[in-house]
Amino acid sequence: MKRQTTTIKDIARELGISPSTVSRALKDHFEISEETKKAVRRVAEELNYQPNSLALSLRYSKSNTIGIIVPEIVHFFFSTVISGIEDIAQSRGYNVIITQSNESVEREMMNIQTLFNNRVDGVLVSLSKESFDYTHFEVMMQKGLPIVFFDRVADTLETSKVTVDDFLGGYQATEHLIKQGYKQIGHLAGPENLDITSERLNGFRKAHEDAGMKVNEDLIIYNQASNESDAYAATFELFKTEKLDALFASNDLAAMGAIKAAQKYGKNVPLDFGVVGFSNWQFTALTNPSISTIEQPGFEMGQHAAELLLKQVESEEGVDFEQMKLPTTLLARDSSRRS
Repeated sequence: MKRQTTTIKDIARELGISPSTVSRALKDHFEISEETKKAVRRVAEELNYQPNSLALSLRYSKSNTIGIIVPEIVHFFFSTVISGIEDIAQSRGYNVIITQSNESVEREMMNIQTLFNNRVDGVLVSLSKESFDYTHFEVMMQKGLPIVFFDRVADTLETSKVTVDDFLGGYQATEHLIKQGYKQIGHLAGPENLDITSERLNGFRKAHEDAGMKVNEDLIIYNQASNESDAYAATFELFKTEKLDALFASNDLAAMGAIKAAQKYGKNVPLDFGVVGFSNWQFTALTNPSISTIEQPGFEMGQHAAELLLKQVESEEGVDFEQMKLPTTLLARDSSRRS
């Protein structure tokens, strides 16, 4: 995706130095050598770099408010992330405006514009499932708005991002099912455009490979894991046409739908059919059977994302973008333990 204007990051990339060094050089900072300052000025002139006046205005006219865009506020995982964000923001004297896209890219575009118009100091974003193009975020970043992505991230945009190790989570879930003796393991996957979907699927595949097992591609179903009813229907159809004795579901609601479909089909869970979900929603420990799941640290993700955003907001010299990946943990419960 091509930039409309030259940025500090472009100069940094050209010279092989950090954006913060470029920023300080342009400000004639005493810690930067004259040789580096001359090189930065030369490249800035060659690339026709122009300081972003709106960015400077945003920098020195702070509102002490940050925005959040999530797909669904009612989603347990996102609610825990929001709690982590608020924990850091409030301790640092910032207010928080929360918006939700409802998995609509059009709504997401409206949200980012509304937050920008309200002069927030920065925005934390988890993408909607319809987000294939990130131009609406790039435009705002070029206007000087700091943006940090979490969980569902825009991989092509240069900014800080916080994720969990979705590959590890997919691997842990599948490896556990294999070790419990399940042979025909399916996967209820999320939207194909999201990184979290491909990473969890890659972990699913790698666990099969390491166990010397072949993945049955017919048992991988995309876009049928957003809610319990879709997962129920998809799982029930799989029972009609395929040999299936276990499922790794991309979230806990889908896992619950799969369990209900298995029970309706006359399967004993976990003796005939095993299930592992993802996220560790509160209800997973209370159902019958209790649901095995992959725990992802939502509160900690929110804290880290907020810290990275405020680092950008409060820096006068630019920051180096960071990529953080948090570990997942398998919580084995009754839905998948045969012994």
